[in-house]
Amino acid sequence: MTQLNTPYPATAYLTGFLRSQTEVQGLQVIQSDPALDLVLAIFSSQGLSELRDQLAKIPADQLSKPSRRFLFHFNDYIRTIDATVRFLQGRDPSLALRIVGRNFLPEGDRFAAIDETAKVTDDPMAWAFGHLGVQDQAKYLASLYFDDLADVIRNDVDPRFEFTRYGEKLAASQPTFDPLEKALKGEPTWVDLKLDQIAADLYRAHRPDVVGMTAPFPGNVLGAFRMAKVAREVLPAVKLLLGGGYVNTELRSLSEPKVFDYFDFITLDDGERPFLCVLEHLQGKRSGENLLRTFVRTPAGQVRLISDPKLHDIPHRATGTPTYDGLKLDRYLSIFEMLNPMHRIWSDGRWNKLTLAHGCYWKKCSFCDVSLDYIGRYDPAAADQLVDRMEALIRETGQSGFHFVDEAAPPALLRALSEKIIERKLSVTWWGNVRFEKAFTQDLAHLMARAGCVAVSGGLEVASDRLLKKMNKGVSIEQVAQVTTALTRAGIMVHAYLMYGFPTQTEAETIDSLEVVRQLFEQGCIQSAYWHRFSATVHSPIGKNPDAFGIRLLEEPKVTFARNDLEFEDPSGADHEWLGQGLRRALYNYMHGIGLDQDVRHWFTPRPGKKTPRAKAENQFSIH
Repeated sequence: MTQLNTPYPATAYLTGFLRSQTEVQGLQVIQSDPALDLVLAIFSSQGLSELRDQLAKIPADQLSKPSRRFLFHFNDYIRTIDATVRFLQGRDPSLALRIVGRNFLPEGDRFAAIDETAKVTDDPMAWAFGHLGVQDQAKYLASLYFDDLADVIRNDVDPRFEFTRYGEKLAASQPTFDPLEKALKGEPTWVDLKLDQIAADLYRAHRPDVVGMTAPFPGNVLGAFRMAKVAREVLPAVKLLLGGGYVNTELRSLSEPKVFDYFDFITLDDGERPFLCVLEHLQGKRSGENLLRTFVRTPAGQVRLISDPKLHDIPHRATGTPTYDGLKLDRYLSIFEMLNPMHRIWSDGRWNKLTLAHGCYWKKCSFCDVSLDYIGRYDPAAADQLVDRMEALIRETGQSGFHFVDEAAPPALLRALSEKIIERKLSVTWWGNVRFEKAFTQDLAHLMARAGCVAVSGGLEVASDRLLKKMNKGVSIEQVAQVTTALTRAGIMVHAYLMYGFPTQTEAETIDSLEVVRQLFEQGCIQSAYWHRFSATVHSPIGKNPDAFGIRLLEEPKVTFARNDLEFEDPSGADHEWLGQGLRRALYNYMHGIGLDQDVRHWFTPRPGKKTPRAKAENQFSIH
């Protein structure tokens, strides 16, 4: 459960790489996305019929309001679900005309926001979307319809269910394996049983000798372990590997032997070389002592990390071209998770994923996990090779949209790539993450736009020069304003990542940051943004040296499983929960052009006996 609109890239990367290898003779590599299969099984006429049967087991007076409503309108949901899924897959676009008429889909509590907006405007959908076509409006309404159904599942069938994560709290920074193990050994939910069946069918269809799973986020971990459990039952001799972003970040201190009841090998960081070493070992071509960054359980029952110092990672240029072969590209769903313009690009439409460079060329930000390999080891590919990979993916998928999933795309490489795209007369659409540094001139912005760039995201973070310097971001507010203006003038949409609650950040500084953001929206420098609450992590400079940033880490429990987020005391005493509510409220309105002429204090709920600080960041920067 990661994205519904496009495959997560890890399996495509590894499949392409492993198929290119001659070291492992006779290797057949097949990939699948059971998360997509699970969603399509649930959100179908058959799935909703089963959901009704699940609800029938619960006394009526104990059902939530969404579930009672679902049962009352069950025939309407059965009548509309399969057609709506086809519409969101892009296979029945004419249905949009019926959906926007507001008399086709049954509407539950998730549609209340539209009704509330109707109280202040005659055309609430135009307020949200301007004068775009019916397709966008229909996708948004269909997404609300899906959210209504997800509420039914979450309220009365499986409280862990989310579209982009499942059982996240069981894995995120959990010091022990106990909560996850309890869920795995407990009574399975209806969703669990659906996933178990999908996994069993996959194993029986392909009869694999080895299964590798990627768990990029905490919300993927429960599903991965359930699928591993099923594999042990269906194919007792199968060997199981686990890797991915969650493992790389949170399981580096792993010492719990029970984890290996489910997986035989757990690999850290880039998967190409570790995976290849494990396969060679299983074929008898490599000793078990010659693995790379791989956890195993010893015969004595201890967890051991094996990493032969003579082994090195595959260079980025040699990892091969990703392949989506085997994935059901025409079955992914374009969902509007929220009206934020950049999140719309993230969740709507299918994108070919590609990495321009391994790691981050800056790798200095104090809040970032710069000590980890996936950020700290910078290794770019050549522009010619990248365009070769783009052309290969276009031929394979028939789609020319690309999401560059870099930590931060290097400006020099983006210039070379843009020139090469134009030189080869390649018609593509692309977007990715950047640092708002001075190398992004007006000239480069226009070149990127000519080459197909439609959007970038980048970290403005705290929007305070004092704090930007403290976090070693390497940019200033003035510089961000200049760069974002250049990008916007070139027709490239700009999304800003924002952060609040950074160590020593006061309430007054947070209000000032919002004022800077207001000015950026008002002057047209940015069109989209999102606030994140700061979190101290174990692999960041802040986590490694908290005294230098004015915070005190709280005592940790004994860790045998996951370790990432660190609890800390901040002497600023700011009420970050209260601030977060106002920041999000302001941003939601700014993205719709509302309230830009109001004092930023307007968005914060008054507190008894406390004043909201006045912003002092007026005329913070100038646009040249």
